Amino acid sequence: MRHGQAINNTKRLLAGRTPGVPLTKTGIDQAKKIAKFLKPFHLSTIYSSPIERAKVTAEIVAEHNSIDFHIDERLNELDMGKFTGMEYDKIFKSHGNVFLKFYQGELEIAHQGVETFAQVKKRILGMVDHVIKEHVDENVLLVTHMDPIKAMISTVMDLKPNSLFELIIENASLTVFKEEEGKFSVSAINAMDAERFDLFQQ
Repeated sequence: MRHGQAINNTKRLLAGRTPGVPLTKTGIDQAKKIAKFLKPFHLSTIYSSPIERAKVTAEIVAEHNSIDFHIDERLNELDMGKFTGMEYDKIFKSHGNVFLKFYQGELEIAHQGVETFAQVKKRILGMVDHVIKEHVDENVLLVTHMDPIKAMISTVMDLKPNSLFELIIENASLTVFKEEEGKFSVSAINAMDAERFDLFQQ
């Protein structure tokens, strides 16, 4: 699950792992709504990124579902390197479409100190392996960020860079993966309260 809306989302900033970037009021409300949405899943536990916006989202979901949550560094936000704290528009103006270059694995991105997509995949798959071994036949929630979720989706669905760039993982939305006999499938992407989808709004 992606964290609720945070200040960096509204200001279009690449916050990365910068501390002190809280959820907005909307983000807190989103977390409360998805917490109710998750009740039928009967979650056994929750793991969260250590970043504040993910951690607070996990706290809200855990409280509403009366379960514990644990911090795991493997769910961390992407290390944005030299781009940390910069506005999207300024980065695009000086470096072009850095998001697409990130998914393409271009060296320019790594030279800016940005964690590579391959590195993100490696740590996320390590986290997923841990969950499979430690929580057999359980529903476990991982609260993280957009690119770790995309990394898992791309592993299961073999998405190309352009598709990854176009794919938006909404704040406080649920991406559901199912594992059977070592094989993964994607059951849902961007699942959330119906009222948050435009087609349901009046």
